[in-house]
Parts: sequence; structure tokens; C-alpha cells
Amino acid sequence: MGNGGSAADAQHISGELVGRFKKDRKSLPVLALTTDTSVLTAIANDYGYDLCFEKQIEAFVKNGDVVFGLSTSGNSTNIVNAVILAKKKGAKTIGFTGKDGGTLKDFVDICLKVPSSETPRIQECHITVGHILCSILEKELFD
Repeated sequence: MGNGGSAADAQHISGELVGRFKKDRKSLPVLALTTDTSVLTAIANDYGYDLCFEKQIEAFVKNGDVVFGLSTSGNSTNIVNAVILAKKKGAKTIGFTGKDGGTLKDFVDICLKVPSSETPRIQECHITVGHILCSILEKELFD
């Protein structure tokens, strides 16, 4: 999950894992929480935008799942709220941030902090690391 360009990056990596990255293989059960506009707008309208991902975590995440939150500032309240609930539900949580990690770094199990305050550079690093993770997952799970 992410906002703006980070939402697009989350969707991109999700597509690589559900479809394929480099290998023809079994699809992986990955869901980008940014893709269902009816769900997003209903939650934002009824509860506020800060809960748009948390309500989806409540519905879909199980113990042992992995939840990624992308926030270039690390201070996106909707991402922080979602990872807090995901951890309570027993998920492993990973944050991709920039700068100093913002508040997100305090709530995730692993935080990748890109040492920059320039959003485009942070996003470029996030997508590169996302591709590296796709490659590792394919190798470990399907070789």
C-alpha cells in the first residue's frame, strides 16, 4: 500500500508477483490495497482517509502474512495505522521510506530508509528494491 506514486509502485510490485517477474510460475497471493476505488472511497467517506488501509487490513490480513507500506516521508497516517493493525494480527511488516524513516520506522519490523529527501529519488530506489525482492522470491520459491 502507498499513496500517490507509492500506490503505483505497490500495484506494480503486486502485478509482478501475481503475474510473473522473470519466470513462468505459480501466481503468488498478493493484493495491492490501492486498487479497489469503491472500497477506498467508501472507507474514506464513512471513516476518513486515515483508515482506508486499516479497514482492508482488518478484512484480509492473517497471522503470518507480510504487509508492505510505502511512504516516502514515513509519516502517512493511513500507512502507519495499517501496519499497527497488521502487526497486532500477526503479520510481518515492512516499510519503505525516505529520509529518516518518519514515524513508520517505529512500527514496522523492517524499514528500508532511502537517505534522501527528494521524492523521485526515493521512489526510484523503492521500485528497484521491489524488483530485487521479486527476483529473490522467484529464486527461493520456484528454483
